Amino acid sequence: MAQPTDELVDALASVLRVRRQFFFPGAPQALPEEAFHFRKLTTAKLSDKQTVIAKGELFRRFVASIEARLRLPQLDFPEFPIDSPEAAERAAEKCRAHWGLGIGPIGNMVRVLENAGAVVTAFEHSAKDIDALSIASSRPIVVTNRSDASACRVRFGYAHECGHFVGHVGRKTGDKASESEANRFASAFLLPRSSFVKEFPALRGGTQVNWIALSELKMRWRVSKAAMLYRARQLNILGEDQYKRALLGHLFEKGERHIEHEDASIPHEKPELLHSAMTVLREKLGLSLNDIAVSVHMTRALLAEIAPLADDEHEAGTRVVPLAQFRQSREKTNG
Repeated sequence: MAQPTDELVDALASVLRVRRQFFFPGAPQALPEEAFHFRKLTTAKLSDKQTVIAKGELFRRFVASIEARLRLPQLDFPEFPIDSPEAAERAAEKCRAHWGLGIGPIGNMVRVLENAGAVVTAFEHSAKDIDALSIASSRPIVVTNRSDASACRVRFGYAHECGHFVGHVGRKTGDKASESEANRFASAFLLPRSSFVKEFPALRGGTQVNWIALSELKMRWRVSKAAMLYRARQLNILGEDQYKRALLGHLFEKGERHIEHEDASIPHEKPELLHSAMTVLREKLGLSLNDIAVSVHMTRALLAEIAPLADDEHEAGTRVVPLAQFRQSREKTNG
């Protein structure tokens, strides 16, 4: 087989925003597709999925480079079957007990994942029909992908990806069965049946949802009203007709199909582990984002795209201008 010319290699590297070494022996081997777990909409295109996998693989290499230099939190994801509704319920209960979370609202889903050893990040402006992605690598990774999604939807996505880590080790996902299993785990993890059955507001007249009380419950648990209605259907608090009437005849009719009225009052949770790691690399080891980019054979521009949280946080300190320098610059400009 003919070897590519140096000119061709250089051209490919320029277009792909990588360094020449990216193409040669010694570069990390890509993970198999079954290591990537998606929470995706039915409208997601195959090309979008492949794009997100490529970004995820590059981000994984970035994380591996950090882990080669720092000791990240110990991995602590237990493995339980979630291949039936009851199994998923029990797995969620066991995970809460394992992590000491009790049976009340989850204060911060990002912190739950990061404390268990996962790295949480976000991809911007790509594959809008894919909400979230997890990568079952030696260092688990969770990626959110839609900046326009509500905090409640993103929190559910985190719990969904947690279900993949717990119940789908070594299994290819993305089919209807595996997604349903992860969704059931997420529902049970965020809204434990023992608590939710007691707290779901009593139906008015025995049939009508108390929407004021449901809104208050949403603010307490930070789970969407749509998800709570579905959970109530799962646990037979609502019948099928009651559920459809509440969802279609009220929630969707009121314009709350995608964004619910309370969403603006619920802030997004911010990842902390990556920020902390980059701060240590900069302050203790003297490494910049560009140094890490060189180590993984990427350009800094590409790394900034696939790790925007690292770029924004890590480089913030380098943009600070000393006061004396600022004054000198201002005097020259005004002079």
